[in-house]
Amino acid sequence: MATNAKERLLTAAERLFYEEGIRAVGIERILSESGVGRASFYRHFPSKDDVVVEVLRRRDGMWRAWLESRIEASDRAPEELPLALFDGLAERFAAADFRGCAFINTMVETADPESPAHHVAAEHKEKVIARLDSLLTEGGYHDHETLARQLALLGDGAIVTALREGTTEAAVRARAVATVLLRTAEREPAPAARAARTPQTAQAS
Repeated sequence: MATNAKERLLTAAERLFYEEGIRAVGIERILSESGVGRASFYRHFPSKDDVVVEVLRRRDGMWRAWLESRIEASDRAPEELPLALFDGLAERFAAADFRGCAFINTMVETADPESPAHHVAAEHKEKVIARLDSLLTEGGYHDHETLARQLALLGDGAIVTALREGTTEAAVRARAVATVLLRTAEREPAPAARAARTPQTAQAS
C-alpha cells in the first residue's frame, strides 16, 4: 500500500507532468509541490523516469475506469455502445483542465520507442482498443478488430484536434464519422431478427 509521501509525490507529479510537460518538470519541482523531502523521494523512486512510469500506470487505470463509467452510464443500444467513447470525450474536452492525452503527450516527449514510459503509454492505447474490440464483438460486428482500431484512431485524432481548436466540436465530428463506420459495417443480425428468419429458413429447406 502506498505511503502518504509516495501518494503525495505521485499526485503532484501527475498534475505537473500533465499541465507543463514531463521534460519541463524536474525532481526539485515535484519535491516542492508535494512537500516531500529528497531522501523520502529516493526511498520510493530511483529516478524521475520511475516516477513517470508509475504516474502513467496510475493514470491508465483511472482513465480506463472513467471510460467504463461512461459505457455503463450510456443509454445507447449494444451495437452503438462504442460511441460512448466519443460521448465521454466531448465531456472531457469541455473541462477547464483538459491538456490533451497524457499518453500521446508522453510518446511525443520521450521520443524513444524503447523507453519504459513509451511502452506504458503504448500499452494504454492497446488496452483501450481491446475494450472497444470487446464492445464491437458483443455488438455482433464481423471485422471488430479493424473497426476497433479505426474508432481508436478517430478518438486520438479528436483529442489532438480538440487541443488545437479549444472546443468540444472535434468529439462531435469524430462521433459522426464513427457512427457512419458502425452503420455501414457488417454485423450479425440481432437475436430477434434471427428468430424471425428461422421459420422462413425451415420452410425453404
